[in-house]
Amino acid sequence: MGQLHDNLLNGYRKFRQKYAEGAYPAMERLAALGQHPKVMIVACCDSRVDPALLLQCHPGDLFVVRNIANIIPPFEDDDRHHGTSAALEYAVCYLGIDDLIILGHSECGGISALLQKENMKQNDFITNWVSVSGMESLSHITTEVDTISKKSLHVSYQNCLTFPWIKDRVETEQLNIHRWFLDIQSGNVFSFNEKLKDFVPLLGLD
Repeated sequence: MGQLHDNLLNGYRKFRQKYAEGAYPAMERLAALGQHPKVMIVACCDSRVDPALLLQCHPGDLFVVRNIANIIPPFEDDDRHHGTSAALEYAVCYLGIDDLIILGHSECGGISALLQKENMKQNDFITNWVSVSGMESLSHITTEVDTISKKSLHVSYQNCLTFPWIKDRVETEQLNIHRWFLDIQSGNVFSFNEKLKDFVPLLGLD
């Protein structure tokens, strides 16, 4: 692995020094007390979008699930495999999170794949998964990936409300759902403002 291997080992050493060594190691406390995050983030697998790095969080702060195009599928009561839905159930019903953040981003490869699936040389799973977003139908209106990625966040938000235990907690104000969009080039995060019906800069919001 060469330089990459050295970088990974150096990073691991820093992790050990910061969280696993010293008089009061954080990892030892987390092992003893368990996890109690109050925030869940559904993010993309994109290597440029790391929620913990973006928000400078520590181990135990965030409950994170990542999938292609940061999609939340609708509730389906069947015996098929539902990884993202299982993570939602665990976070909402067992960890008791207060906030759920759906984190989209610019230049999303999953959305791009959906728009250009006829050009993909390998496509056993990718576009079938991303089609859950329902964004393929918008391709005749726009092929602007970032625009479609933002619209996909709204679909995932609506899909959240098909889960009865999410809908109940939202309606009783026990759970807040946020739609965030990261512009990779600038590093700016935008949050959807329900009153303005638009994405606005995260910093400076009430």
